[in-house]
Amino acid sequence: MTNRSILATASLAVAALSIASLMIGAGDLSPVSLATGGLTAEDLRLLFVSRFPRTFATLLAGAGLAVAGLIMQMLSSNRFVEPSTIGVSESAALGMLTVTLLAPGLPIFAKMLVAALFGLAGAALFMAIIHRLRLRSGLLVPLIGLILSGIIGAFVNFLAYRFDLMQSLGSWLTGDFSMVLAGRYELLWLALGLTALAILAADRFTLAGLGRDVAVGLGVPYGVTVAIGLVIVSLVSAVTIVSVGVIPFVGLVVPNIVSMLAGDNGRQTIPYVLLGGAALVLACDILGRVIRMPYEIPVGTTMGVLGAVVFLTLLFRRRPAHG
Repeated sequence: MTNRSILATASLAVAALSIASLMIGAGDLSPVSLATGGLTAEDLRLLFVSRFPRTFATLLAGAGLAVAGLIMQMLSSNRFVEPSTIGVSESAALGMLTVTLLAPGLPIFAKMLVAALFGLAGAALFMAIIHRLRLRSGLLVPLIGLILSGIIGAFVNFLAYRFDLMQSLGSWLTGDFSMVLAGRYELLWLALGLTALAILAADRFTLAGLGRDVAVGLGVPYGVTVAIGLVIVSLVSAVTIVSVGVIPFVGLVVPNIVSMLAGDNGRQTIPYVLLGGAALVLACDILGRVIRMPYEIPVGTTMGVLGAVVFLTLLFRRRPAHG
């Protein structure tokens, strides 16, 4: 397949899944009525209060997380990392837990910034560890990320248990779009602006992933570029957690699939990654809605199962000697 055909296929998939997302749910909507404009007042209320916000939130979260994963992979020069496997999501959840304990009355935007700062600290810690250890095997990088995620996650669970906030923690760590309504998802539009910034800086991220010496030799400010990338990743993770919770493996699965289909050029592949992330999260959300209709399985669960299978498949396909 050519890159143009891949882009067209991804665009059609996103459009078809978006229409399906608008139609599927406990409330009945007729595709014929939607196409012909024969909707009742109750149908319009359902669309604009629930279905449109949910679909937009799913698109924005999927696209943002996929691009955030691609940035982390470029900066770390490793295909097996993404925010939920290196401690960024857990660190952002720790930020949410901290601000809930110390300043519960803060506006939601301020809570998101605190979560982003904690996520940034987690990403910086991961980058510092892998650069200091100078790992020869690429398989050790995701292993260290998973260990770091486990340590931070254990500490977060301990604090939540100690202060009786396990229910709140569960809502942050399990991605779920069922509660998305108009007025409760708009922070996710920030992810679209951050994705645009990532597209502009894609070439710099690619060069930064080659190492400090190569990047500086080519005129790229290494420290600034890495900092910008980590800020984008942290903000996208924080916005998603505050709005809908953690959705794992999106940033790992989509960039790897796109890499196999369209190559590794960062600037050229970001549009495919963006559309692929939106399509994948939409598909998992729809799947969670139809398996036990009228009940729902959270998208974090369906994506977690699918992502874990793909993650293990990618690990087993990787040659141990290849770093």
